[in-house]
Amino acid sequence: MDMRKDSSFENALIEVISQGLPLVSHPYAAIAEQLGCSETRVIEGINRIMMRGDMKRFGVVVRHRKLGYRANGMVVWDIADARVTEIGHCIGQYSFVTLCYQRPRRLPDWPYNLFSMIHGQDRDAVIEQVKFIVRQCGLRDIKHEILFSNRCFKQRGASYLRKQDPNLPGMVLSE
Repeated sequence: MDMRKDSSFENALIEVISQGLPLVSHPYAAIAEQLGCSETRVIEGINRIMMRGDMKRFGVVVRHRKLGYRANGMVVWDIADARVTEIGHCIGQYSFVTLCYQRPRRLPDWPYNLFSMIHGQDRDAVIEQVKFIVRQCGLRDIKHEILFSNRCFKQRGASYLRKQDPNLPGMVLSE
């Protein structure tokens, strides 16, 4: 395969998916139509870009307020390091949990190492969902706090800038 031709295709693909996936039943087919190629080529192109590490994440940005969810709480948990993966899977299985990830503790002031984002229609709904997680995941004796957002920041996907690298054909992408 011609590296320059493939690089041009991947640059065009990144440009298109950086604008967001179309809200249709077959988004990759719609992108393929836009780029004049097959759906398989789009999927393979995304996989190559991800495997090389040129694009670190590929996922959904949830605009929860537009969906009627007015309260969101970041629940921070102080989980024994040996149990973080297990507890993270337990917490992350629920549809109302949109993020669940591990971060380093910042002792002595910040003992929390597991973070989960929960959205609800109001604060009481989020509090009830946290109580549910505590019961279902056996976290009654685990220190945690709910940090509610006071304001909403603009949410968007990654924007990739193109910069020329004289040692490589095509473009190098950076976030």
